[in-house]
Amino acid sequence: MKTLVVFLLLMNVSQHASALEVYEGVESVLLLCKDTSVPSLPTLVWTRHDLNPPIVHQRSQAGDKLRDQNQRYRRRTSMKTDSLQTGDFSLTLRNPITSDSGTYICTITAFGNTRTLSTVELQVKVSHQVLTLEVYEGAESVLLPCYIPFVSGPSTVVWSRYDLNPPTVHQRQQEDDELTDQNQRYRDRTSMKTDALQTGDFSLTLRKPHIFDSSNYTCTIRVTGEEPRLTDVQLQVKEPYVFPAEAWVLLAVLITAVLVGVGIYLWKLLKKVPQVEVDSGVESVQLICKAKVYLPEDAEVGWTDSLHRKVHVYEYSSDQPEEQDQRYRDRTKMNEDLLKTGDLSLTLKQPTDGDTNTYTCTVYSREGRVLLKRKVELKVRVPQVEVDPGVESVQLPFTTIHLPKDAKVEWKDKDNKKVHVYENGSDQPEEQHQAYRGRTKMQRNLLKTGDLSLTLKYPTDWDTKTYRCTVYNRWKMILIKAQVKLKVRVPQVEVEEGAESVQLPLNTTLHLPEDAKVEWMENRYSRKVHVYKNGSDQPEEQHQVYRDRTKMNEDLLKTGDLSLTLKQPTERDSGEYECGVFSRKIMRWKYVQLKVKGRVQVQDQTGDIRNRSSSIDPTPLMADQSV
Repeated sequence: MKTLVVFLLLMNVSQHASALEVYEGVESVLLLCKDTSVPSLPTLVWTRHDLNPPIVHQRSQAGDKLRDQNQRYRRRTSMKTDSLQTGDFSLTLRNPITSDSGTYICTITAFGNTRTLSTVELQVKVSHQVLTLEVYEGAESVLLPCYIPFVSGPSTVVWSRYDLNPPTVHQRQQEDDELTDQNQRYRDRTSMKTDALQTGDFSLTLRKPHIFDSSNYTCTIRVTGEEPRLTDVQLQVKEPYVFPAEAWVLLAVLITAVLVGVGIYLWKLLKKVPQVEVDSGVESVQLICKAKVYLPEDAEVGWTDSLHRKVHVYEYSSDQPEEQDQRYRDRTKMNEDLLKTGDLSLTLKQPTDGDTNTYTCTVYSREGRVLLKRKVELKVRVPQVEVDPGVESVQLPFTTIHLPKDAKVEWKDKDNKKVHVYENGSDQPEEQHQAYRGRTKMQRNLLKTGDLSLTLKYPTDWDTKTYRCTVYNRWKMILIKAQVKLKVRVPQVEVEEGAESVQLPLNTTLHLPEDAKVEWMENRYSRKVHVYKNGSDQPEEQHQVYRDRTKMNEDLLKTGDLSLTLKQPTERDSGEYECGVFSRKIMRWKYVQLKVKGRVQVQDQTGDIRNRSSSIDPTPLMADQSV
């Protein structure tokens, strides 16, 4: 008879339906589900039937039952502890995102009978973020933030500045930059992280910001089948601030006053986080985490990075690779019997500078209570090679051991362009990007010797970037990775004011097509100095400051001599100049630093007035450099 009463109660309680809208970025949202009559020994389940598995949260008399919970909701859902006594079955969902939009159903089951108590239509909308950023002119770079987690599927990221024409500052499609429509004032001054799609960090680095960069920048992310996500960054580049002498004195007094107290405090604070440093190219690195307390057998262990990405997850007495962020898949390992030994250390394979981060090891009880938390800072050093312009070649070093005979070696640059490929016992020049054709070389018998160093011929400042070497086995699995930073110094040209002319040298070894366009720019004010296209000079495109003052060689596309002659140079002409070569197949840049030394008048012993250079350390005009 008791069973019949419970069944009638379940049949007579009305179902509630509701709609709920929130914006992405709120801390949590509450999905309502209440019932005044609670049967004996009930099981309460929240489901979303467009997912597999459909369970969002489950509660019985024994507590939460989350083994069959859909993994996207792990540690993001909770109910009141006394919900089965009070009849308040409402569900709290933390950190809602757009993919959480859907129909959530609250059902109760008792004695084999199931009934729906509540249906909630949840709509999580994209929020439009607006950020303000200030930086002083003269800074090395500025980071325009744009972080949108959980981006999946084909996507395009565009940074725009709509007061310019064209408005494109930087564009990324899938994993490659697409800079064909980039505004010329941002050429070679912008970059994004290569793993942006994996990390959700679409921030833009803008190098050498100046006052004319002040504006509103929009980060637009378009994912197939989703509403575009926008972030506006209001950038204000200020003139450098000069401290008055009184301010320096006051600053010195303040530093002296607080140095002992604050300095010791910061030193102790930093000392608490262990630091690990390794060189790029090592096989693996271990992040130490050891527990001095007893850990229960059903404890869960999670390693995360500073962006809260899951590095490694251990729960239900085994590793859970499906919960890892994909950048760490197949790269992590933990000790066996870790809960018994208390050694929770993590081994990270093939570390690169992209792994430089702060990692957190956290141990949870079955109820989600934090039992232990430890942090480790990892820094992966990248060797740097620096050379002067004009050298015949430069070597990017990398040496390793134990390589299989059928291994594949691949060098790429920071833009993911293939620099050199070695496979099946020989070089594969047809796979190289055209910018590196005929310019690279590797050692013979490199798999036997383990010397995977790359020789790059005729380096120029355009080649200044980070290069990475990756070794694969025949199943395309990564065996080892390493990185090398190359810096080619910008050539310097000096001349005295009053000289008839000065030449900014540029010789290229590339074969230039007849439709190539050559453009010299002055970078400080983004002014066009000289333009050559369609087989002739284009004086109407020059800035008026340079009209009738520039000249380039005849037959420049045939000879490859793209040097620029600047007549009657003055101190105002000092600065960085950039030469760009554009065509359907070629797009390259080179920089030259020009310094025009002013002249001052002095009176000799006879009373005559004569000119003298304001510089006491003149250097001769540099020889031509090759691209």
